Amino acid sequence: MTEKRIQNQFDRHPLAMATRRQFLQSGTLGLGSLALADLGLGRASAGETKEAPGPLVPKTPHFPGKAKNVIYLHMAGSPPHLDLFDYKPTLESRTGEDCPAEFYEGKQFAFTSNRPTLLGTPHKFQQHGESGAWFSDAVPMLSEHADDLCFVKSMYTEQFNHAPAQMLLYTGSPRMGRPSIGSWVTYGLGSENQDLPGFVVLISGGTNPSAGKSAWGSGFLPSIFQGVQCRSKGDPVLYASDPAGMDRSMRRLSLDAIQSLNQLQYEKMKHPETQTRISQYELAYRMQMSVPEVMDITRESQQTLEMYGAKPGDASFGNNCLLARRLVEQGVRYVQLFDWGWDFHGTNPGEDIRDGLTKRCQPMDRGVSALIKDLKERGLFEDTLIVWSGEFGRTPFREGRTSKGEILGRDHYPDCYTLFMAGGGVKGGVTYGSGDELGFSVAENPVHVHDLQATMMHLLGFDHEKLTYFFQGRDFRLTDVHGRVVNELLA
Repeated sequence: MTEKRIQNQFDRHPLAMATRRQFLQSGTLGLGSLALADLGLGRASAGETKEAPGPLVPKTPHFPGKAKNVIYLHMAGSPPHLDLFDYKPTLESRTGEDCPAEFYEGKQFAFTSNRPTLLGTPHKFQQHGESGAWFSDAVPMLSEHADDLCFVKSMYTEQFNHAPAQMLLYTGSPRMGRPSIGSWVTYGLGSENQDLPGFVVLISGGTNPSAGKSAWGSGFLPSIFQGVQCRSKGDPVLYASDPAGMDRSMRRLSLDAIQSLNQLQYEKMKHPETQTRISQYELAYRMQMSVPEVMDITRESQQTLEMYGAKPGDASFGNNCLLARRLVEQGVRYVQLFDWGWDFHGTNPGEDIRDGLTKRCQPMDRGVSALIKDLKERGLFEDTLIVWSGEFGRTPFREGRTSKGEILGRDHYPDCYTLFMAGGGVKGGVTYGSGDELGFSVAENPVHVHDLQATMMHLLGFDHEKLTYFFQGRDFRLTDVHGRVVNELLA
């Protein structure tokens, strides 16, 4: 780092000029002061401001982006892509054969150790649309949007267990501590609605993803950029309601007093998290009115509810798809949906890739299809990037623990899998990359998860190498030292 660069950091955060001895001498609260004045100093992506809404005001990206918003649909546990979108007739013809040694020897799998048997799909596949994209009979509604979807069938990752794979996908590292992609996006772009969070998370399937809240955490970025989890029942956001016995005017007076104290703290210490605290209090106050309104799907027509398969009060995937549309319509920058229940090992009938997968796909198929149709009808499709994926793929063979049973299941598989994107500046009706004829490895045009991250950032108007944050002595970015933009996916 050059001397000028260092001085720029000190100009931005005067606290960094203090020596350790000076800092300890000036502290008045002992160890409590140390905890408050966290020395993880960051560099903001836009000019700093003392105004409460400052961190989330709309910002200008590096260049005009084709997407303004993102809706990421994550099928937590990872769906069996070979039974949904990636048709392998050669694998189907070799079902029951022993797996060739070169495909499993020396490799590590989650639950398979002995020589497995190949497993082709039990589902019927057909081509759809002018693009001729392949869809199984488990996703009949999605097949109607064949020419809107951009399939990537050559995805790969290094992680074969759920939590590390999700962490790598969303934070760029399999270990905790890095900001999630939604946090990077709101850090770089801000939000178009100052009364709502810039980054909202919705959960269905009854549980959080394996990576937990780290999948939408802000890491070392100011915490104003972390995802806000909203619920379908009760208070949409926990702890945002006024305490018992406090009306809204009293709440306002309390916040004004707290803000004055925080502002004094910021003037003295210049710590970015103090600004974040001010912004969070103010945002929470505004959210008390705005969030219940945007989360109230009873305002939708019965026809719209039926199209999504949504029911007011449910914590369902259909509800969350409808809420995602309502949120981006109101200017929320990044909406993340996690739908648990896609870990098809075959340990119970619900995990059978035959009827179990068909039943699991029904609400997803309906919800995603409705989301695409609804966004198009409202003129939001071209500005909204939709991404659908798991954290890895599933094996072309039967999972080891269940290989002798009646239920068909697949193990985790990181070497080759499929996702799709739509809207927001990607080409519709395109299939990019492919696996080999058995689905074991990428045959052409490999796309790593870092490449996906770089491409998403490009669609939003960012050079992924330049959107950085200074932390612990160096610049960090979402893609670390990796990633390339896959230009072939861009419209």
